[in-house]
Amino acid sequence: MLGTSTTGCYLASLGAGQARLLRARRPIPEVLVDPTTPDETRTRLALVPPVLDFARGIGLDAGGRYTTYAAWPDDRIVTNIVATRPGSTRPAESWFPIVGRVPYRGYFDRADAEREAARLLDDGLDVCVLAVPAYSTLGWLDDPVTEPMLRRDDLTLVDTLLHELLHHTVFVRGDARFDEGLATWVGQTGAIAFFAARDGAASESAALARAHAADERALARALAALRAQVDALYASAPAGPARDAARAALEDDARRALAALPLARADAASLAARLRLNDACLAASATYGDDLEALDAAAERLGGLAALIAEARRAADAPDPRRALLDPARPPERAASPRSSRRAVSGFLPRRGAGPQDRLPRRR
Repeated sequence: MLGTSTTGCYLASLGAGQARLLRARRPIPEVLVDPTTPDETRTRLALVPPVLDFARGIGLDAGGRYTTYAAWPDDRIVTNIVATRPGSTRPAESWFPIVGRVPYRGYFDRADAEREAARLLDDGLDVCVLAVPAYSTLGWLDDPVTEPMLRRDDLTLVDTLLHELLHHTVFVRGDARFDEGLATWVGQTGAIAFFAARDGAASESAALARAHAADERALARALAALRAQVDALYASAPAGPARDAARAALEDDARRALAALPLARADAASLAARLRLNDACLAASATYGDDLEALDAAAERLGGLAALIAEARRAADAPDPRRALLDPARPPERAASPRSSRRAVSGFLPRRGAGPQDRLPRRR
């Protein structure tokens, strides 16, 4: 694990950043009637209450969350760092009280993140730096809608709200692949259902949401294929110039394959040219995207979006939550333990960052 993750200075910086965010909150109704509120901000904020109503209807725990708005002067709330050790596409984990092991570390101060990334690179690790527009405090605080959440389009906002509300609803300590994969799926699939319910299944908004989800799955498959090839290379060849050259060749082949993807909403060639395909960014993409198609299959088996969320609540108390949710022949569930033993009551769980797991250009 990365040794500096829970130093007093680091935790103090998280506390200071969280306090700053809380101080910036204003009730959304107040912001909506404020004549100085920009029209685009007002329009986007007006979308939030219907999304919260929809979320409650599919079994998400909205509570008092996202009833306030926090203006923020940056394009992100936190900057996340994912790191991998030489010869590995598995993230080096950090340990935190309550939430346990996580495959990333977040910083409110971008300069702090850049210094930590430089330190890790100097120590020989590979690094992926991600801008994160939203994160969840897992029910401990009533998180606000933030200005970075509004800067793209309606689809991004709906996806992000549902993603974060899933974290408030279901959280398994120390299992980021379960937590983030499920939240990513709920955000994308829930956005399709929201726009279909509001505007009609044949509406442009629902079609855009479906196209976005399809593109994300195609991209996740391509990145998973590259990661499998890189893993096989690392398992079969010793470190050195020859392996480095082979790794570069795999990346070149992957970029050609990405450029040929029949994406509905993104320019595949542009995407292939700018995606970061280093080991650490491949690790980040796996955390968020590897289970999307397995979750599609589970939802079809269980009866849809709401049924899968209900099953995920039950699976969170199983010895192996991911297997319990995705495997139809899962082992019998253990007796339910107190939820606090598997769910966090505080901590920071970020939404996917603006990196390989949030990479499709969003016109929407």
